[in-house]
Amino acid sequence: MSASVFRTPTVIEKKRLASPGRRRLLIASVLASVTPARGAAARSDRLRLAAAWNDESGHRVGVLERREEAMLPHASIEVPTRAHGLLAEADGSLLVVSRRPGDWMLRWHPARRTLRWVWAEPGRAFNGHVTLSKDATRLFTTETDLDSGQGLLGVWDARTLEKQEEWPTGGIDPHMMLVDGAGVFVANGGVPTQPETGRAKRNLHGMDSSLVRLDTADGSLQGQWRVPDRRLSLRHMARNGSRIGIAMQAEHDTQAERDQAPVLVIFDGRALVIPDAGIPTGLAGYGGDIATWQDGFAVGAPRAQGVACWSAGSGWHPLLPLADACAVTFAHGGLWAGGSGEALGVGPSGKNSLALPTGLRMDNHWVPL
Repeated sequence: MSASVFRTPTVIEKKRLASPGRRRLLIASVLASVTPARGAAARSDRLRLAAAWNDESGHRVGVLERREEAMLPHASIEVPTRAHGLLAEADGSLLVVSRRPGDWMLRWHPARRTLRWVWAEPGRAFNGHVTLSKDATRLFTTETDLDSGQGLLGVWDARTLEKQEEWPTGGIDPHMMLVDGAGVFVANGGVPTQPETGRAKRNLHGMDSSLVRLDTADGSLQGQWRVPDRRLSLRHMARNGSRIGIAMQAEHDTQAERDQAPVLVIFDGRALVIPDAGIPTGLAGYGGDIATWQDGFAVGAPRAQGVACWSAGSGWHPLLPLADACAVTFAHGGLWAGGSGEALGVGPSGKNSLALPTGLRMDNHWVPL
């Protein structure tokens, strides 16, 4: 079961490491891949966000830092394929998980320039997210059994990155997780895909998306909830008080159906409830990242070119315009969204627009440091 970097590589991994592209990337990572910021040392009160992006050099993971009226790379590293979810650890390290094809996980400390790679086991693929157990001793990853297509929750030693066990998630296409006391919520996206075919989706009429809660002691299923519309895929989660907001992506056959589809569902501890007061249309049924916002949630809506915000007290608010908005997070007392060439901050003092470097194309997520 172990997938640690300390074990002997499998035949598949040896092939990966032996390929010129892999070898070049890993050697570059060890020797000189971390690109530090120029100038003085960063101030502790400066806005910093860890993110994954693409630029002219390829796929990268790094730290973006506010300098004057821009968000600029403070440190970055090239990675072999698309990176997706990120987890900021207490010691300053970042855990990054790949997505499509989902064959690697990386622990990287930008300041110490230390790296630890973990390759997915044969027959397994990472689904792009990792989270930490309540006692900080274990990590959980969402994975897919490539033979059966079934969803798995990988359980890892947080210190050594040795895989300890894996538990079924009660569905397929598990994506993001949210630890909840002695349990962990998992969003089963329900979309039948294969990593080798990328975004190609199969048999959508058989979709079965669900929210499940697993016991973190033994992985036993404690509850499972579904929305009535089987073509809505539950993807990303955020907690605000007693509520959990879940961003959804519509997989209906027609564009008209997708345009009318909701992008947010609320779990109140008993059921999944879609906020029905003033549901915005024209979002193309695509909810990207999700973050807390006031007494509700903000959902990145890249196909609508903005951020959709809902509050428990006043319902849906007008769309916050931002080209290709997807990554959203709560940092420095306000909402920060990343789009094409621009970062948008919304807080008590109003809106703040910061320039992103030309050619930097954000992935779905960023997290505060």
